[in-house]
Amino acid sequence: MNLSSGSRYLKSRIAGLRSAPLCAIFCVLVVGSTLTATGFAQAPHAPARQRKTTPAAEKQQPDRSSIPYPELVDITASTGIQFNHVSSSDQKFIVESMSGGVALIDYDRDGWPDIYFTNAQSVEMALHGVKARSALYHNNHDGTFTDVTDKAGVGYPCWAMGASVGDYNNDGWPDLLVTCFGGVVLYRNNGDGTFSDATKAAGLAGDTQWATGAAFGDYDGDGWADLFVAHYVDFRLDDLPQFGSSTTCKYMGIDVQCGPRGLQGSPDTLYHNNRDGTFTDVSKKAGVDDPEHRFGLTAVWSDFDNDGKLDLLVTNDGQPNYLYQGNGRGTFEDAGFTSGVGLSEDGARQANMGIALGDYLHTGRMSILISHFDNEYAAFYRNDGNMIFSDVSLPSGVARATKGYVGWGDAFVDFTNDGWQDFFLVNGHVYPQMDNPLLHATYRQPKLLLLNQRDGKFKDISTQAGPAIQIPQVSRGMAIGDLFNDGRLEAVIENLAGSPMILRPEGGLLHHWISFQLEGVQCNRLALNARVQVTTGSMTQTGEVISGGSYLSQNDLRLHFGLGDHSRIEKARVVWPDGKIEILNNLVADRFYVVREGNGVISLQPSAPRNPKLP
Repeated sequence: MNLSSGSRYLKSRIAGLRSAPLCAIFCVLVVGSTLTATGFAQAPHAPARQRKTTPAAEKQQPDRSSIPYPELVDITASTGIQFNHVSSSDQKFIVESMSGGVALIDYDRDGWPDIYFTNAQSVEMALHGVKARSALYHNNHDGTFTDVTDKAGVGYPCWAMGASVGDYNNDGWPDLLVTCFGGVVLYRNNGDGTFSDATKAAGLAGDTQWATGAAFGDYDGDGWADLFVAHYVDFRLDDLPQFGSSTTCKYMGIDVQCGPRGLQGSPDTLYHNNRDGTFTDVSKKAGVDDPEHRFGLTAVWSDFDNDGKLDLLVTNDGQPNYLYQGNGRGTFEDAGFTSGVGLSEDGARQANMGIALGDYLHTGRMSILISHFDNEYAAFYRNDGNMIFSDVSLPSGVARATKGYVGWGDAFVDFTNDGWQDFFLVNGHVYPQMDNPLLHATYRQPKLLLLNQRDGKFKDISTQAGPAIQIPQVSRGMAIGDLFNDGRLEAVIENLAGSPMILRPEGGLLHHWISFQLEGVQCNRLALNARVQVTTGSMTQTGEVISGGSYLSQNDLRLHFGLGDHSRIEKARVVWPDGKIEILNNLVADRFYVVREGNGVISLQPSAPRNPKLP
């Protein structure tokens, strides 16, 4: 964009913000010498849907599985975390088998991720008024965590499903949104180590449905984080379906819990932030009210077509997904079918559950990987630009590796810091009755690690990553983050039954890395959906600050990039949520950079010193 066109852009933005709050106006007017008024470049024109593209990166590459991979070691015991998710032994009701979200949230802003685990009752407990305790663990900076749940006041929000992070009141402190069987609970961060239940005051108490995945995102660009909540099925404790009573309560010929087939779905909800601590339901007006009442599970905001306007992806269990294309003016059009992500390549509806987003081919576009049920496979949609996706589940090798597992939390993650995102998936069945030798299936299942071959294909190397990920568990939520600030990414997994598992990479080749924490000044203080492009040599990687995602979970909001053998990066291109661009040049690797909008790097620190308590 040249100067004159940039000036016209700013004038049009200012004209459109005459009635906007100070926050939104400030976001447009603060433009430094390194900032411009444009976002990511528009993706190149994509071919017609029936003509599949092959990115330039998809050339014949050597098999990377021969390179030593770090062992993913279970360090849960050494962290001091003592948490157990409640689980009934027979799982006779669907509401008992879907919980277990985990959120990484730096609630005290000390630069170290803390961990929040959700918990849920059984039906029997709920009928007798017995609650289940969720838990918040403070990071002690030494490889251990301390339970601060009671002090923080977040132990008993509800029959909790998942959690996501956002700063809804723009005070700079991350707030916590818990989704529930029976609505949502919004915990306002008081900035002193405690939270207050702001659900009623914020206007969210009217939500009494079964809420699952939720995500904050500023869809209308006014500088305040709005909230989308996906809802699952209409399940009532006073009208319990009878176990094994109909064809929708059987699987592979055995009696199981009923649903979601055979149950009624619930509509989704978009809450607009009123910029005064309250929200208003604008679902119907915005065109995202889910009139078909599909079985919603996970939601994420992202700019999938790189046009500077937020889009919204919602996965639906056993039904077509929604991909709402935003116009930046507050309304959306469903592009699920036209984009290619609504159904599988052969037009089938799938049991869509967790969402992983990543630029696995270094194209600058966010591709989508969605976990599924055991008679299916994880669906892998390559982003070809212009809101067109190709289902590459089969040619990528993802389908073969994931078929036969019930997948939940998932992520594109670079455990090796080599600059290429691999795929990690946690699994576990919904039916304990599957532990039957005649069925050739199991309730507890191992995790999967698929290696990015750098040519569009992935290879299952699960057995090469150590024995910990091969331990069968009933996993649900999963979040990724650098828990110990040493440049290694950990996976925090919440299991439906029993204790969580924290996996840490140990060994393998030593590579460089860089991490960015982005901060808005007055607008969108957590910089949700801001992007960073990091360039080292001929490689450019893209990361995006995402609220929600995976399954019922929240990753660390800091953006982490593996750099391979590069000890510095030539350029980091930060695209802020309002479209301005900031360029950071010649940054030393193996550091955490805090970047404030319009101010560049405001602080940095080296990685934490070697901790003898950690592998």
